[in-house]
Amino acid sequence: MFNLLEGIKVLDLTTVVLGPYATQFLGDFGAEVVKVENLDGDAFRAVRPGHSVDMGAGFLNCNRNKRSIAVNLKTSEGKSILRKLVADSDLVIHNMRGKSAKALGVAFEDLTQIKPDIVLCHAPGFSQAGPNADQPAYDDIIQAASGIAALNADASGQPRFLPTILCDKVGGLHLALAALGAMAYKLRTGKGCEIEAPMFESSVAFLMAEQLAGQSFIPPLGGTGYDRLLSPNRKPFATADGYISLLPYNTRHWQAFFNLVGEDELAQEPWVTDPVQRSQNIDRLYQVVAQAMPARTSAQWQQLLTERDIPCTPVNTVDDLLENPHLTATEFFYETNHPTEGRLRATRSPFQAKGVTQSPDLPAPKTGQNSRAILQELQVSDIEIDAMISAGIVKASV
Repeated sequence: MFNLLEGIKVLDLTTVVLGPYATQFLGDFGAEVVKVENLDGDAFRAVRPGHSVDMGAGFLNCNRNKRSIAVNLKTSEGKSILRKLVADSDLVIHNMRGKSAKALGVAFEDLTQIKPDIVLCHAPGFSQAGPNADQPAYDDIIQAASGIAALNADASGQPRFLPTILCDKVGGLHLALAALGAMAYKLRTGKGCEIEAPMFESSVAFLMAEQLAGQSFIPPLGGTGYDRLLSPNRKPFATADGYISLLPYNTRHWQAFFNLVGEDELAQEPWVTDPVQRSQNIDRLYQVVAQAMPARTSAQWQQLLTERDIPCTPVNTVDDLLENPHLTATEFFYETNHPTEGRLRATRSPFQAKGVTQSPDLPAPKTGQNSRAILQELQVSDIEIDAMISAGIVKASV
């Protein structure tokens, strides 16, 4: 982790993926993240595979650089602990619907009664200003609602979900960005604020950057959709022994490619050299590429295209990434000893920082692993802590 946010205290009330993905970024940047869980722990802990019931692989990969306190927030003692945690925090972050936040006492107006300069960032499924405010949302729901599943339809037109929790992670990135902006505001003005980063709106904004297209103009200059991305010919190209992805993007790329495959005359055609005409003829261009690629192996193409600085890459499987030469060279994957889960493979933060201090990552915690230490920091006595553990108000993992 980096010391960029050192001294910033984050109260993490998030669950599953979207919120924990966001708060992991804050932890990676050095914030002190306290993850508040119910006594059974975050539901995502149970997703397999895993050695322990509460330490599944997905949870491990979304919750590094955090500490965990497990509390029954439905009890008066649990609510008292929550208020103390809020008073000791700079930022509260959650991914609840508005009515759930109000019921728990973590709506902005509740939090400012405890700490006037508190920052609240939250990511409900849908904007709380709209008619869908109270609807529950998970990744599949938002992939469908946002248009992503329809864009990914198969040849028959049947919508399909992308095989990754895209909207959770896109939402998490927006939530983390909101938290950084809100904290910058607080540090600059001394005032708290509330920022909402709804999952649905975040995903639609992410999609519409290129897909709003002709509907960006009034009157419209066309329909929605970025033509190149929607082309059925936009896909990895078959070579003599497999597949390769290449993307001649600008005029120099296209001319270099056509010269490489012996199409010197095509390289001078206006529909190749003019960016507007090239965009209008993208399927024609892709078809020329597809016809040329089977003449050589993937390795041969990789070498020839790289020599000409034409963007290209092999088509990797997820398994391939574990042995990818570039990722190996940058030590992106590393092995570590988890205190309860044994030897693990983990990913490093994708960020590289210079001029800041870096320290080892904290492994994802067990449910309530840090309950006792966190309560002690809040000036709760050991006698009180033991009593709450015995009463089932607090869980403290050994």
